[in-house]
This record gives sequence, C-alpha cells and structure tokens, in this order.
Amino acid sequence: MAEIIQDEGGHKKGKRRAKKHSTHIDMTPMVDLACLLLTFFMLTTAFSKPKAMEIVLPDKVKDEKPDPKNESKIPKYRAVTIMIDENDKVYYYTGLMEKEPYPEIVETDFSKDGLRKFLLGRNKKLYKQIDSLNTAVLKSKKAISPDTVVKMKRKLRKEDKAGPIVLIKATEKAKYKNMVDVIDEMAICEIPIYAIVDMTPQEKKMLEAKKKGTSTTKQ
Repeated sequence: MAEIIQDEGGHKKGKRRAKKHSTHIDMTPMVDLACLLLTFFMLTTAFSKPKAMEIVLPDKVKDEKPDPKNESKIPKYRAVTIMIDENDKVYYYTGLMEKEPYPEIVETDFSKDGLRKFLLGRNKKLYKQIDSLNTAVLKSKKAISPDTVVKMKRKLRKEDKAGPIVLIKATEKAKYKNMVDVIDEMAICEIPIYAIVDMTPQEKKMLEAKKKGTSTTKQ
C-alpha cells in the first residue's frame, strides 16, 4: 500500500520524524464510469444485430450417385428461372429449357416495376391470400399469437399448387448483392418455393445470345 510521508516542522532539535498516513482512493468516479460503459455496451449490442440470411441447402450424401427416378420434377407451367449477370443485369424465363423451341429470355431490372411486378403477377393468388390474412389479423379484436399467424401462412403456402417455383441462377461475374436482392424479392412477393442452382450450358448459350441483341426486348 502506498504511503504519504509528511515532515513534522515542530521539532527544532534532533532528527525529524516522518509521519505516515494511509492512502485513500475515491472510487466514486470509477463507479460512474463503469455504469456509463455498461450502458454503452448494452445499447450497441442491441442495435448492432448481425444481418444473416437463412438458406436451406440440400444434404449431400457421399459416394452416392443420384437416381434420376427419385429426383423431383418441376411442373413446366410453374417453373420460373431467374438469371443474374454482371453490371446488375437480371433476366428471367418461364417454363423449362429442355428441348426446342426454347423459352424466351426476358431482360428486366430490380425495380418495383421490373422483377417484382413479374413475380407478383405469377404469384397473385397466394399473395392476395396472405395479404388478406395480415389485414384480418390487424383488424381482429381478439389477439392472435405470432405463432398462430405463422402456422396459418404456412398452411396457405402448402396448399398453393399454382404459384411459381423459382430457380435462381448466377453467372461467375454476378455480384453477391444482386443474389441477396433476388432472395429479398422472394420474401416480398411471398414465393414459398425457390432454389439456388447452377446454370446449364444451354442457358449460358441463350444468355450470351440475348446479351448480343439477338433475342427479345426488355420488359
């Protein structure tokens, strides 16, 4: 413990004695500082929540070749493919590119009158049902728990047999931001079924032809 040595001036003769006093530290400012730091870290932790996107990926089985008979086939009338390219370009086509005549690739954008308008048009029935459900929950006089609302929406999505099944594909030069934008549109437009898959050689060929101006006009 530190000591304070103070000389006594009252002695005229002989040796001067050193008077010892115990130290005293005022901890009041430290307590105030600790409270301020605690409040600061609590607020910053609450405001800086991690932004994460949950994507369900299929399980990979090692040393097992997929059986084409067991693969689920997408109905042609429900299939929608969205292709993301460099320079914030986005394209889509409906149906499946299995054989000629191949479906037409349409160029669009990320505005509300672009990709969103197209998806809402394809998913109009389910979107209206979920929107009506949200309105009914807000106007209901009885309190409905969030879990109940989630279950009701899940049931509507499961019963929907006409909405689009979206395949999201990106070229090697596409931006990660554009992929996130497309997945956000899935949530906004209430698209229940979508998957991120690789582009086929035929799709790459058709996309290059579209970029060279040998295909359809922009929507």
